[in-house]
Amino acid sequence: MADAGAEVGARPGAAAGSQAPGAAAGKAAGKAPATSAFRTPGEGSSVWVSVVTIAVLLALWALVSNMGWVKPLFLPTPQSVFKVFVQYLTGEANDKPLWEHFVASILRVAVAFWLAVATAVPVGIAMGMSRVARGIFDPPIEFYRPLPPLSYLPLIIIWFGIEELPKVLLIYLACFAPLALAARSGMKSASQEQIHAAYSMGASYGQVIRHVILPSALPEILVGMRIAIGFGWTTLVAAEMVAANVGLGQMVLNAANFLRTDIVMMGIVVIGVVAYLFDLFMRQVEKWLVPWKGRV
Repeated sequence: MADAGAEVGARPGAAAGSQAPGAAAGKAAGKAPATSAFRTPGEGSSVWVSVVTIAVLLALWALVSNMGWVKPLFLPTPQSVFKVFVQYLTGEANDKPLWEHFVASILRVAVAFWLAVATAVPVGIAMGMSRVARGIFDPPIEFYRPLPPLSYLPLIIIWFGIEELPKVLLIYLACFAPLALAARSGMKSASQEQIHAAYSMGASYGQVIRHVILPSALPEILVGMRIAIGFGWTTLVAAEMVAANVGLGQMVLNAANFLRTDIVMMGIVVIGVVAYLFDLFMRQVEKWLVPWKGRV
């Protein structure tokens, strides 16, 4: 009986021993135990969630507007908005075609945004690395940053007139502050251990900035670019209030004066879709340039 008990007691161990090589082989082959589909909070694709959300919102819009629960003056149907979109796209509308409005607006936003990138990022880097630069640039940036663009729009018109310059300048100022602050914040991303390790290997001050601090700041700068382009598109309508005769913002404002809610909705959708596509592009650029973000 003792031998039988010993044999029974030995079986689990023997079974475990017989499974151990297979488990080791699985680990050797790179197969992790299937404990969970996702390993970190927030990991995984959200594409289908976004698709379902958009479909639900469109269905609610169609239901409310087609059932007549809200007057068309306040909420036009998706069909009427799409019809107006086709008319502007084909040039049948009693206005300039959509591509002219689109090109004018995209040029204004693009010129202002890239000028802001070219100037605000170096300013932010200087603010992060020099107390003198921080003392010079911090007060004016923090002063005008909370101000809505419409508050200083009259002053810009008085100073620079009603040509293209004030429109681009207004968008530029909206993009400048978030870019400068993001670059300044990013300069603090490198740890002291990384900086001291570079110095211990003989790196100069300039090499530390170029090879250690700037790569660490790049994720923050890219996030700042995404935020800045959003502010740029937000300011577009205000910028095109300055005697503009073409542009998406001007198209929306002109339609609002004649209570053409369908054109207003179409313009809002176009501006939102273009801004969202640019944001998706910036996310992809972020994956290309900083693939280590969130993994270290």
